Amino acid sequence: MSTVATAPVVGTPNLALCAKTNTDAPALPAGFPAHLPHKLAWTGSDFKDSSDHILVLNDVHVAEIKSALESYKCKSALGQDGDLVDAANFPLPTLGPKLRELSDDVHNGRGFCVIRGINPASFSVEDLTLAYLGVQSYIAEQRGRQDKRGNMLVHIVADNSTKQAANHHRHSTKAITFHNEEAGDVVSWLTRSTAAAGGKCIIASAYTAYNVLAATRPDVIRILARSDWPFALPRFQCRPVIFYRESKLMINFGRAALLGSEAHPRAQHLPSLSARQIDALDAIEAIAQATQLEFQTQAGDMHFINNLAILHRREGFSNGQAPTEKRHLVRMRLRSTEKGWSIPRELATEWDAAFKKHGVKHWHVEPMPPYFFPMRYQPN
Repeated sequence: MSTVATAPVVGTPNLALCAKTNTDAPALPAGFPAHLPHKLAWTGSDFKDSSDHILVLNDVHVAEIKSALESYKCKSALGQDGDLVDAANFPLPTLGPKLRELSDDVHNGRGFCVIRGINPASFSVEDLTLAYLGVQSYIAEQRGRQDKRGNMLVHIVADNSTKQAANHHRHSTKAITFHNEEAGDVVSWLTRSTAAAGGKCIIASAYTAYNVLAATRPDVIRILARSDWPFALPRFQCRPVIFYRESKLMINFGRAALLGSEAHPRAQHLPSLSARQIDALDAIEAIAQATQLEFQTQAGDMHFINNLAILHRREGFSNGQAPTEKRHLVRMRLRSTEKGWSIPRELATEWDAAFKKHGVKHWHVEPMPPYFFPMRYQPN
C-alpha cells in the first residue's frame, strides 16, 4: 500500500474498523439484504492473473481500430464532433463483439474492465481521441457533460500553476481517497501517458464493503442509508450515500463534497458531518483499502468502471521531465440506453445535467485554461 501523503482533505480517514458484535446492534434498514451474492462482490485477491480483467488487443484488433478511424474521417459530413462517433460508423468486426461482452461485465458482472494495446505514439492526439470514442461506444454510447462549462473530456494532469489547482484532486500529484464521480453509470479514462513513478489506478467493490459492514456493522449501513448526508458539491443537497433499489446496491459519495478540501473549502454555514458519519466513511475506506485491486497502468490503457458499484482512488505520483513521463488521463462519463441502471431520484438532477440537458458541449483534446473561450487563429 502506498505511503505517499494523501491529498489535503479535511478529516483524514482513520482506518481502524471495529466490529460491533453485541446482540442489540441496530438491524439493517428496511429492504436492505443481509448479504449480496453477486459477481460485483469481489476482492483484489480474486484476480491472480491480469488476463482475468485486462483485454490485450492483438494486431487484428488494432488494425480494425485504425481502419474504422480512417473510414470515419473519410465521411466528411460527420465532422469531428465526439457525439457523432458510434458503433454504426466505427465498425469493429471482430473486436466489437468482445467489447459488447465487456459492456455486459461492466454493467452486470464484475463492474470493470481494462482494454490494453493501443500505442498513443502511433496516433495523432485527435486520432487517439477518436479511437477512444469509437471503442468506448461499444461499452456505453451516451456521453455526459462533466461540468457547467460543457466539457465532455476532462484532462487529469498535474498543475501547480496556482495553489488552488495544485490542491484540486484532478491536478494534484498526491494520493486521493476512494470515491465516485458525481454522475455517470460508467466512468472511463484513457491513459495518454504515465508518471515517472507512482500513479496507480486503484478500485474496490462497494458490494464487498457492504457485505462486510452488513455482517459486522449494520449500524454503519443504517447511517449510510439515511437521507441526512449534507453534500455541498456540485450543489448543496441532503441525501443518502448508499441506495438499494431494484435488487441493486448503489453508492455515490466523495469526501471533498462532504468534508471540504483545500481546493474547495466547506462553507461555514453548511452543516458538518457527525462523528458517526465520519466513522461510516472511515469504515468504507478501511474495507476498500483492504480489498482493493491495483492497476499498473500503461500508456494507451482504456479503463471502464461501474460508477454506481465500484469505488476508485489514485496513488500519489511523481512526474518526470520527458512528455512520456507526465501522467495524463482523459476522463469521460458514460451511460448505456440498454444496460443503464435506474437512477435514484436523489441522484437524478446530476444525471440529467450530464446526459439530458441541452446546451454547449466542448471536446477539447488538450487541457484548456479554466476560462477558455474559443478565439480562433485559423479560419473555419
